[in-house]
Amino acid sequence: IFLLRMGKYMALKLSDKFIKSFVSDEEIKAITPDVDAAVATLRNRTGAGSEMLGWMDLPVDYDKEEYARIKAAAKKIQSSCDLFIVIGIGGSYLGARAAIEFIRSPMYNQLKKDTPDIYFVGNSISADYMNEILDICEGRDVCVNVISKSGTTTEPAVAFRIFREMLEKKYGKEGARERIFVTTDRARGTLKGFADQAGYQTFVVPDDVGGRFSVLSAVGLLPIAVAGFDIDKLVQGAADMEAATAPGVPFEENPSAVYAAVRNILYAQGKKIEILVNFQPKLHFMNEWWKQLYGESEGKDLKGIFPAAVDFSTDLHSMGQWIQEGERTIFETVISVETPEHTLLFPHDEENLDGLNF
Repeated sequence: IFLLRMGKYMALKLSDKFIKSFVSDEEIKAITPDVDAAVATLRNRTGAGSEMLGWMDLPVDYDKEEYARIKAAAKKIQSSCDLFIVIGIGGSYLGARAAIEFIRSPMYNQLKKDTPDIYFVGNSISADYMNEILDICEGRDVCVNVISKSGTTTEPAVAFRIFREMLEKKYGKEGARERIFVTTDRARGTLKGFADQAGYQTFVVPDDVGGRFSVLSAVGLLPIAVAGFDIDKLVQGAADMEAATAPGVPFEENPSAVYAAVRNILYAQGKKIEILVNFQPKLHFMNEWWKQLYGESEGKDLKGIFPAAVDFSTDLHSMGQWIQEGERTIFETVISVETPEHTLLFPHDEENLDGLNF
């Protein structure tokens, strides 16, 4: 599992009593050699797909020059536009959107900040949605970040053509050039060739990093920085998480290894669906990103746990019935925010007409 954190995190450990209520010591003992072998395969980069494990290095070993250019571009965008359009699909937008909306909800972003409004396009082919965003751009200064390793993925390619045309009509080709930022392959691909020809500023999707794992590259860091967040702290949080799961950390204390082991045991028990649960509306896109990470990574060879997600307590009044009394093929993983940013006290009412004083 790939985790990002802000501040203190609560590690999942085998000592947690609730784990022992549905996973036995014998099952843990039996799977431990498989866990150790999987960790070794990952760390030694000897398994299938090992050429795409660059994401493991991103928290601690990254291009410092590129990182500085990301910060400089973010400041330029903040000073030159009040609307920032991020074009991408899948990992090209979900990680950034999850981080941005987790730190500040969309409603709060629109009301109380001095950074550009951020809209994500290129993740659908809805003409209604695209037209609504184009309408929002009317009378406002706009910058665009198009994110695609190849440049030929249909949804972002269509959106880029539409928004490039809008910018060129609004600012002319020369003016548009200063407002278009491209995140793509280092040396090849349709978008890279087009960006070089047009003279757009470019950033790199590393060759050995897949899209869904790219949030700690320019793919995620540029939009997150434009939103006004401290990407130094974000990367440090990821580095801390890397240390918590590093070689030498005992299996029973490694939250990633424990989580993987428990999931595999439950899968063997016939639990084929995992439901990720949050109790914070601003974690909605963390759920969406998680679904992509797990669905794309595990859904192979006619195997894999099906990733679903719910927003509680809202979905307790819809999906809650099925979760509690439907077919027993599911297990739930709950995101618990130990210390919310705010508290809200429930008011006392002397008449207690609603019966809620308890």
